[in-house]
Amino acid sequence: MTDIIITQTAPVLVAIDISKARDEVLIAIADKKRCRRLTVLNQLDDFNRLITSLACYGRPVRVAFEATGNYHRALAYHLAAAGFELKLVSSVALARTREALHNSWDKNDPKDAQVILHMMEIGNEQFYHAPLVRGTNDIQELSKTHDIVSKSKTELWHRVVAPSCGTEF
Repeated sequence: MTDIIITQTAPVLVAIDISKARDEVLIAIADKKRCRRLTVLNQLDDFNRLITSLACYGRPVRVAFEATGNYHRALAYHLAAAGFELKLVSSVALARTREALHNSWDKNDPKDAQVILHMMEIGNEQFYHAPLVRGTNDIQELSKTHDIVSKSKTELWHRVVAPSCGTEF
């Protein structure tokens, strides 16, 4: 009779709440009850330390985070380059889920990491495409530049035209 060998393919779930200076990381492994919590500074050394610790699990790794301005871009690039699966969590969905789970709108980074992990477990996440890895960085930068120029044009238009219009209708 042959032996059947079943390998562990359940991914390691990593929820990251990203902020300007540091990121709160919550790591959940399928067969463990407790989660591992880390604080990662937005520095290359800490990114490499996180990537090394995630690679040591010997399982597929799925990382989810909320895109916050541009702060997520550096970490996301390094995680994608390391070969991890990246997911995005909607800011609105995160706020609503946090409010529903904790019966409060109060926000803090460790709590947000827990909510992101919960959203990963129920499959409420989106695909993330790293602009540098996908080659869409130039398009994204042009889009942001167009947005800034359009807002500046509208603001200038309102300054020039609005005062000359007067209050008569």
